[in-house]
Amino acid sequence: MPFDFEQKFKMVDASGRQTPDVHTWKDHSMDLWAPLIIRKEEIDAEVDRLASLPRPNNGVRRTQFVHPQCEEGLKSFAPGIGLSLDVLLPGERTQRVRSNSSIVNFPIKGAGSMIVGDKRFEFGQYDVLTTPSMAVHEYINDTKEIQVRLRYDNAPLLERLKIHWLDENPPEHTTDVHDAMAEYEAKGKELPQSPYGTFQLTEDGAWMMPYEKLINPEPISITPHQWPWKKVKTELDKLADLGASYKGRRLYLLWDPATGRTNGTNPNFFSAITIRPQGIVDRPHRHASAAINYYFGGEGHSVVQGQRLDWKAGDLMFSAPGWAIHNHATDVGPVYEMTIQDMPFCINTDALLWQEDLKGPISLLGSHAGFETNRTKVA
Repeated sequence: MPFDFEQKFKMVDASGRQTPDVHTWKDHSMDLWAPLIIRKEEIDAEVDRLASLPRPNNGVRRTQFVHPQCEEGLKSFAPGIGLSLDVLLPGERTQRVRSNSSIVNFPIKGAGSMIVGDKRFEFGQYDVLTTPSMAVHEYINDTKEIQVRLRYDNAPLLERLKIHWLDENPPEHTTDVHDAMAEYEAKGKELPQSPYGTFQLTEDGAWMMPYEKLINPEPISITPHQWPWKKVKTELDKLADLGASYKGRRLYLLWDPATGRTNGTNPNFFSAITIRPQGIVDRPHRHASAAINYYFGGEGHSVVQGQRLDWKAGDLMFSAPGWAIHNHATDVGPVYEMTIQDMPFCINTDALLWQEDLKGPISLLGSHAGFETNRTKVA
Protein backbone atom coordinates (compact mmCIF):
# COMPACT_ATOMS: atom_id res chain seq x y z
CA MET A 1 0.00 0.00 0.00
CA PRO A 2 1.51 3.37 -0.98
CA PHE A 3 2.10 5.99 1.67
CA ASP A 4 -0.17 9.00 1.92
CA PHE A 5 2.32 11.86 1.98
CA GLU A 6 -0.48 14.44 2.15
CA GLN A 7 -1.42 13.55 5.73
CA LYS A 8 -1.07 16.43 8.16
CA PHE A 9 0.88 16.08 11.37
CA LYS A 10 -0.35 17.42 14.69
CA MET A 11 1.29 19.93 16.95
CA VAL A 12 0.16 19.55 20.57
CA ASP A 13 1.18 22.08 23.20
CA ALA A 14 2.71 20.09 26.10
CA SER A 15 4.07 23.01 28.07
CA GLY A 16 4.02 22.80 31.84
CA ARG A 17 3.35 19.82 34.03
CA GLN A 18 1.32 17.23 32.13
CA THR A 19 1.28 14.12 34.35
CA PRO A 20 0.79 13.57 38.09
CA ASP A 21 3.71 12.56 40.23
CA VAL A 22 4.20 8.77 40.46
CA HIS A 23 3.66 8.95 44.23
CA THR A 24 0.04 10.06 43.64
CA TRP A 25 -0.79 7.04 41.53
CA LYS A 26 -4.47 7.02 42.53
CA ASP A 27 -4.88 10.20 40.48
CA HIS A 28 -4.42 8.26 37.25
CA SER A 29 -5.09 4.64 38.17
CA MET A 30 -7.69 4.48 35.38
CA ASP A 31 -4.77 4.18 32.95
CA LEU A 32 -4.21 0.61 34.19
CA TRP A 33 -5.58 -2.42 32.42
CA ALA A 34 -7.80 -4.22 34.91
CA PRO A 35 -6.66 -7.48 36.52
CA LEU A 36 -8.74 -10.44 35.41
CA ILE A 37 -8.96 -14.22 35.70
CA ILE A 38 -9.64 -16.87 33.06
CA ARG A 39 -11.12 -19.78 34.97
CA LYS A 40 -9.99 -23.38 34.64
CA GLU A 41 -13.46 -24.32 33.44
CA GLU A 42 -13.25 -21.74 30.62
CA ILE A 43 -9.82 -23.00 29.59
CA ASP A 44 -11.00 -26.62 29.61
CA ALA A 45 -14.01 -25.73 27.48
CA GLU A 46 -11.81 -23.93 24.95
CA VAL A 47 -9.43 -26.90 24.81
CA ASP A 48 -12.41 -29.11 23.96
CA ARG A 49 -13.56 -26.68 21.26
CA LEU A 50 -10.14 -26.49 19.63
CA ALA A 51 -9.79 -30.28 19.75
CA SER A 52 -13.12 -30.70 17.95
CA LEU A 53 -12.05 -28.63 14.92
CA PRO A 54 -10.73 -30.12 11.67
CA ARG A 55 -6.94 -29.88 11.51
CA PRO A 56 -6.00 -26.31 10.43
CA ASN A 57 -3.86 -25.89 7.30
CA ASN A 58 -0.73 -25.11 9.34
CA GLY A 59 -1.52 -27.55 12.15
CA VAL A 60 -1.90 -24.75 14.71
CA ARG A 61 -5.00 -25.04 16.92
CA ARG A 62 -4.78 -21.77 18.81
CA THR A 63 -6.93 -19.37 20.79
CA GLN A 64 -5.47 -15.95 21.52
CA PHE A 65 -6.40 -14.49 24.91
CA VAL A 66 -7.18 -10.78 24.43
CA HIS A 67 -7.67 -8.33 27.28
CA PRO A 68 -10.95 -6.38 26.97
CA GLN A 69 -9.03 -3.09 27.15
CA CYS A 70 -6.69 -4.03 24.29
CA GLU A 71 -6.86 -1.71 21.28
CA GLU A 72 -8.87 -2.82 18.29
CA GLY A 73 -6.78 -4.82 15.83
CA LEU A 74 -4.21 -6.01 18.39
CA LYS A 75 -4.18 -9.25 20.37
CA SER A 76 -2.53 -8.90 23.76
CA PHE A 77 -3.32 -10.10 27.27
CA ALA A 78 -1.02 -7.52 28.84
CA PRO A 79 0.09 -4.42 26.90
CA GLY A 80 3.40 -6.00 25.85
CA ILE A 81 2.61 -9.70 26.23
CA GLY A 82 0.74 -12.00 23.89
CA LEU A 83 -0.76 -15.17 25.36
CA SER A 84 -2.40 -18.06 23.56
CA LEU A 85 -3.78 -21.51 24.28
CA ASP A 86 -2.29 -24.05 21.85
CA VAL A 87 -3.62 -27.57 21.36
CA LEU A 88 -2.19 -30.53 19.42
CA LEU A 89 -3.99 -33.83 19.09
CA PRO A 90 -2.10 -37.14 19.23
CA GLY A 91 -0.07 -37.66 16.06
CA GLU A 92 -0.32 -34.01 14.93
CA ARG A 93 2.47 -31.54 14.27
CA THR A 94 2.62 -27.90 13.26
CA GLN A 95 4.31 -26.54 10.19
CA ARG A 96 7.67 -24.80 10.55
CA VAL A 97 7.57 -21.09 11.27
CA ARG A 98 9.85 -18.28 12.40
CA SER A 99 9.37 -14.69 13.48
CA ASN A 100 11.28 -11.89 15.19
CA SER A 101 9.18 -12.32 18.33
CA SER A 102 10.54 -14.58 21.05
CA ILE A 103 8.47 -17.25 22.79
CA VAL A 104 8.04 -19.01 26.12
CA ASN A 105 5.99 -22.24 26.17
CA PHE A 106 4.43 -23.78 29.28
CA PRO A 107 2.70 -27.15 28.72
CA ILE A 108 -0.25 -27.47 31.11
CA LYS A 109 -1.41 -30.86 29.86
CA GLY A 110 0.20 -33.75 28.01
CA ALA A 111 3.65 -33.96 26.50
CA GLY A 112 5.44 -33.91 23.15
CA SER A 113 8.42 -32.48 21.30
CA MET A 114 9.61 -29.09 20.11
CA ILE A 115 12.09 -28.80 17.26
CA VAL A 116 14.11 -25.59 17.10
CA GLY A 117 16.55 -25.51 14.20
CA ASP A 118 18.28 -28.88 14.35
CA LYS A 119 17.63 -29.39 18.08
CA ARG A 120 14.81 -31.51 19.49
CA PHE A 121 13.39 -31.03 23.00
CA GLU A 122 11.12 -33.66 24.52
CA PHE A 123 8.92 -32.00 27.12
CA GLY A 124 6.35 -32.92 29.73
CA GLN A 125 3.72 -31.16 31.80
CA TYR A 126 4.91 -27.94 33.51
CA ASP A 127 8.29 -27.82 31.75
CA VAL A 128 9.28 -24.34 30.55
CA LEU A 129 10.77 -23.94 27.07
CA THR A 130 12.09 -20.92 25.16
CA THR A 131 12.27 -20.26 21.42
CA PRO A 132 14.61 -17.43 20.33
CA SER A 133 13.72 -14.78 17.79
CA MET A 134 14.12 -15.91 14.13
CA ALA A 135 14.54 -19.56 15.11
CA VAL A 136 12.76 -22.00 12.81
CA HIS A 137 10.57 -24.15 15.03
CA GLU A 138 7.67 -26.60 15.12
CA TYR A 139 5.73 -28.63 17.69
CA ILE A 140 4.91 -32.34 17.65
CA ASN A 141 2.50 -34.45 19.66
CA ASP A 142 4.11 -37.88 19.47
CA THR A 143 2.08 -39.20 22.40
CA LYS A 144 -1.36 -40.76 22.80
CA GLU A 145 -2.73 -37.86 24.88
CA ILE A 146 -3.81 -34.35 23.96
CA GLN A 147 -1.11 -31.66 24.27
CA VAL A 148 -2.05 -28.25 25.70
CA ARG A 149 0.40 -25.36 25.99
CA LEU A 150 0.28 -21.78 27.18
CA ARG A 151 2.35 -19.77 24.72
CA TYR A 152 3.70 -16.31 25.60
CA ASP A 153 5.35 -13.92 23.11
CA ASN A 154 6.23 -10.26 22.67
CA ALA A 155 4.40 -9.94 19.34
CA PRO A 156 2.00 -7.26 20.67
CA LEU A 157 4.91 -4.99 21.53
CA LEU A 158 6.43 -5.47 18.07
CA GLU A 159 3.06 -4.92 16.42
CA ARG A 160 2.64 -1.63 18.29
CA LEU A 161 6.04 -0.63 16.88
CA LYS A 162 4.97 -1.91 13.41
CA ILE A 163 7.98 -4.24 13.18
CA HIS A 164 6.56 -7.73 13.77
CA TRP A 165 7.86 -10.08 11.07
CA LEU A 166 6.49 -13.59 10.43
CA ASP A 167 7.71 -16.21 7.96
CA GLU A 168 5.38 -19.18 7.48
CA ASN A 169 7.58 -20.78 4.83
CA PRO A 170 11.06 -20.69 6.38
CA PRO A 171 14.11 -22.74 5.44
CA GLU A 172 14.41 -26.11 7.13
CA HIS A 173 17.23 -25.04 9.44
CA THR A 174 19.02 -21.85 10.40
CA THR A 175 22.52 -21.50 11.81
CA ASP A 176 22.57 -19.75 15.16
CA VAL A 177 25.38 -17.54 16.44
CA HIS A 178 26.76 -20.28 18.69
CA ASP A 179 27.17 -22.66 15.73
CA ALA A 180 28.81 -19.91 13.64
CA MET A 181 31.34 -19.19 16.38
CA ALA A 182 32.08 -22.89 16.84
CA GLU A 183 32.70 -23.20 13.09
CA TYR A 184 35.17 -20.31 13.12
CA GLU A 185 36.99 -21.71 16.15
CA ALA A 186 37.22 -25.16 14.54
CA LYS A 187 38.95 -23.58 11.55
CA GLY A 188 41.30 -21.60 13.77
CA LYS A 189 39.81 -18.29 12.71
CA GLU A 190 38.36 -15.30 14.45
CA LEU A 191 35.11 -13.58 13.65
CA PRO A 192 35.71 -10.68 11.24
CA GLN A 193 36.30 -7.37 12.98
CA SER A 194 35.86 -3.86 11.67
CA PRO A 195 39.19 -2.09 11.09
CA TYR A 196 37.56 1.15 12.19
CA GLY A 197 37.49 1.32 15.95
CA THR A 198 35.56 3.25 18.55
CA PHE A 199 37.29 5.93 20.54
CA GLN A 200 36.65 8.01 23.64
CA LEU A 201 35.69 11.61 22.95
CA THR A 202 35.41 13.20 26.39
CA GLU A 203 36.90 12.59 29.81
CA ASP A 204 33.48 11.89 31.31
CA GLY A 205 33.01 8.79 29.14
CA ALA A 206 31.33 9.85 25.89
CA TRP A 207 32.50 7.70 22.96
CA MET A 208 32.31 7.73 19.16
CA MET A 209 31.49 4.68 17.03
CA PRO A 210 31.86 4.48 13.23
CA TYR A 211 29.12 3.20 10.96
CA GLU A 212 31.14 0.05 10.18
CA LYS A 213 30.89 -0.96 13.83
CA LEU A 214 27.30 0.19 14.18
CA ILE A 215 26.08 -2.32 11.58
CA ASN A 216 28.29 -5.14 12.89
CA PRO A 217 27.79 -5.33 16.67
CA GLU A 218 29.31 -8.24 18.54
CA PRO A 219 26.70 -11.02 18.51
CA ILE A 220 25.65 -13.08 21.51
CA SER A 221 24.21 -16.56 21.30
CA ILE A 222 20.51 -16.73 22.20
CA THR A 223 19.70 -20.44 22.20
CA PRO A 224 16.56 -22.42 23.10
CA HIS A 225 16.40 -23.83 26.63
CA GLN A 226 14.27 -26.21 28.67
CA TRP A 227 13.66 -26.26 32.42
CA PRO A 228 12.19 -29.70 33.33
CA TRP A 229 9.50 -29.44 35.99
CA LYS A 230 10.72 -32.44 37.98
CA LYS A 231 14.12 -30.85 38.49
CA VAL A 232 12.67 -27.40 39.15
CA LYS A 233 10.24 -28.78 41.74
CA THR A 234 13.04 -30.49 43.68
CA GLU A 235 14.76 -27.14 44.19
CA LEU A 236 11.55 -25.20 44.68
CA ASP A 237 10.21 -27.40 47.47
CA LYS A 238 13.28 -26.57 49.57
CA LEU A 239 11.98 -23.00 49.84
CA ALA A 240 8.86 -24.23 51.67
CA ASP A 241 10.97 -24.51 54.84
CA LEU A 242 11.43 -20.75 55.04
CA GLY A 243 9.25 -19.65 57.95
CA ALA A 244 6.41 -17.16 58.09
CA SER A 245 8.87 -14.45 59.16
CA TYR A 246 10.63 -14.59 55.77
CA LYS A 247 10.18 -11.28 53.94
CA GLY A 248 10.42 -12.33 50.35
CA ARG A 249 8.80 -14.55 47.77
CA ARG A 250 9.55 -18.25 47.53
CA LEU A 251 10.45 -18.54 43.88
CA TYR A 252 13.17 -19.28 41.38
CA LEU A 253 13.72 -17.31 38.21
CA LEU A 254 14.38 -19.64 35.28
CA TRP A 255 17.42 -17.74 34.06
CA ASP A 256 19.26 -17.73 30.75
CA PRO A 257 22.77 -16.33 31.42
CA ALA A 258 22.74 -14.76 27.95
CA THR A 259 20.29 -12.18 29.31
CA GLY A 260 22.84 -11.03 31.90
CA ARG A 261 21.83 -8.26 34.25
CA THR A 262 18.29 -8.08 32.83
CA ASN A 263 17.39 -11.32 34.65
CA GLY A 264 15.55 -12.98 31.79
CA THR A 265 14.34 -16.39 30.77
CA ASN A 266 14.62 -14.84 27.34
CA PRO A 267 15.51 -11.25 26.36
CA ASN A 268 11.91 -10.06 26.84
CA PHE A 269 10.40 -12.10 29.67
CA PHE A 270 11.26 -13.87 32.83
CA SER A 271 9.49 -17.04 33.89
CA ALA A 272 9.45 -17.61 37.64
CA ILE A 273 8.12 -20.70 39.40
CA THR A 274 6.75 -20.05 42.89
CA ILE A 275 5.73 -22.20 45.85
CA ARG A 276 3.40 -20.69 48.45
CA PRO A 277 2.89 -22.75 51.63
CA GLN A 278 -0.52 -22.59 53.28
CA GLY A 279 -1.20 -19.44 55.27
CA ILE A 280 1.54 -17.38 53.62
CA VAL A 281 0.56 -13.82 52.73
CA ASP A 282 3.01 -11.76 50.68
CA ARG A 283 3.45 -8.12 51.60
CA PRO A 284 2.01 -5.60 49.12
CA HIS A 285 4.46 -4.35 46.51
CA ARG A 286 4.47 -2.98 42.97
CA HIS A 287 6.61 -2.84 39.84
CA ALA A 288 6.48 -1.35 36.37
CA SER A 289 6.59 -4.76 34.71
CA ALA A 290 3.31 -6.57 34.05
CA ALA A 291 2.73 -10.06 35.48
CA ILE A 292 0.62 -13.03 34.39
CA ASN A 293 0.20 -16.00 36.76
CA TYR A 294 -0.91 -19.55 35.99
CA TYR A 295 -1.80 -21.54 39.12
CA PHE A 296 -1.31 -25.30 39.00
CA GLY A 297 -1.66 -26.23 42.64
CA GLY A 298 -3.62 -25.07 45.68
CA GLU A 299 -6.03 -22.17 46.15
CA GLY A 300 -5.66 -18.57 47.23
CA HIS A 301 -6.46 -14.98 46.55
CA SER A 302 -4.81 -11.78 45.37
CA VAL A 303 -5.52 -8.15 46.19
CA VAL A 304 -4.84 -5.75 43.31
CA GLN A 305 -5.40 -2.02 43.85
CA GLY A 306 -7.66 -2.92 46.79
CA GLN A 307 -9.74 -5.45 44.82
CA ARG A 308 -9.78 -9.11 45.95
CA LEU A 309 -9.68 -11.88 43.36
CA ASP A 310 -9.96 -15.55 44.39
CA TRP A 311 -8.26 -18.24 42.32
CA LYS A 312 -7.59 -21.98 42.28
CA ALA A 313 -5.41 -24.48 40.45
CA GLY A 314 -5.98 -24.27 36.70
CA ASP A 315 -6.88 -20.57 36.70
CA LEU A 316 -4.93 -18.02 34.66
CA MET A 317 -4.66 -14.47 35.99
CA PHE A 318 -3.45 -11.11 34.73
CA SER A 319 -2.31 -10.35 38.24
CA ALA A 320 -0.23 -7.19 38.11
CA PRO A 321 -0.91 -4.37 35.67
CA GLY A 322 2.18 -2.19 35.54
CA TRP A 323 2.69 -0.29 38.82
CA ALA A 324 -0.49 -1.62 40.46
CA ILE A 325 -0.20 -2.35 44.19
CA HIS A 326 -0.75 -6.08 44.71
CA ASN A 327 -0.06 -9.09 46.89
CA HIS A 328 -0.94 -12.79 46.96
CA ALA A 329 -2.05 -15.17 49.72
CA THR A 330 -2.39 -18.95 50.03
CA ASP A 331 -5.69 -20.26 51.40
CA VAL A 332 -5.18 -23.96 50.56
CA GLY A 333 -1.56 -24.96 50.09
CA PRO A 334 0.84 -25.55 48.77
CA VAL A 335 0.26 -23.27 45.80
CA TYR A 336 2.41 -23.67 42.70
CA GLU A 337 2.40 -20.97 40.07
CA MET A 338 4.24 -19.96 36.91
CA THR A 339 4.66 -16.23 36.39
CA ILE A 340 5.59 -14.37 33.23
CA GLN A 341 6.79 -10.76 33.52
CA ASP A 342 8.28 -8.37 30.97
CA MET A 343 10.98 -7.39 33.48
CA PRO A 344 13.99 -7.88 31.11
CA PHE A 345 12.44 -5.54 28.55
CA CYS A 346 11.86 -2.92 31.27
CA ILE A 347 15.45 -3.19 32.51
CA ASN A 348 16.79 -2.92 28.95
CA THR A 349 14.85 0.32 28.51
CA ASP A 350 15.98 1.53 31.97
CA ALA A 351 12.35 1.83 33.06
CA LEU A 352 11.88 -0.86 35.74
CA LEU A 353 10.52 1.00 38.75
CA TRP A 354 10.14 -1.37 41.71
CA GLN A 355 8.91 -0.92 45.29
CA GLU A 356 9.22 -3.90 47.65
CA ASP A 357 7.82 -2.07 50.67
CA LEU A 358 5.14 0.55 50.10
CA LYS A 359 6.59 2.58 52.97
CA GLY A 360 10.09 2.28 51.53
CA PRO A 361 11.95 3.72 48.57
CA ILE A 362 11.20 3.28 44.88
CA SER A 363 14.18 1.85 42.99
CA LEU A 364 15.05 1.83 39.30
CA LEU A 365 16.18 -1.81 39.18
CA GLY A 366 19.16 -2.44 36.97
CA SER A 367 20.52 1.09 37.42
CA HIS A 368 19.99 1.82 41.12
CA ALA A 369 20.52 -0.25 44.25
CA GLY A 370 17.92 -2.98 44.65
CA PHE A 371 16.37 -4.62 47.71
CA GLU A 372 17.35 -7.25 50.26
CA THR A 373 15.42 -9.94 52.15
CA ASN A 374 15.97 -11.38 55.61
CA ARG A 375 16.70 -14.88 54.30
CA THR A 376 20.09 -15.08 56.00
CA LYS A 377 18.44 -14.54 59.39
CA VAL A 378 15.54 -16.97 58.95
CA ALA A 379 17.30 -19.76 57.03
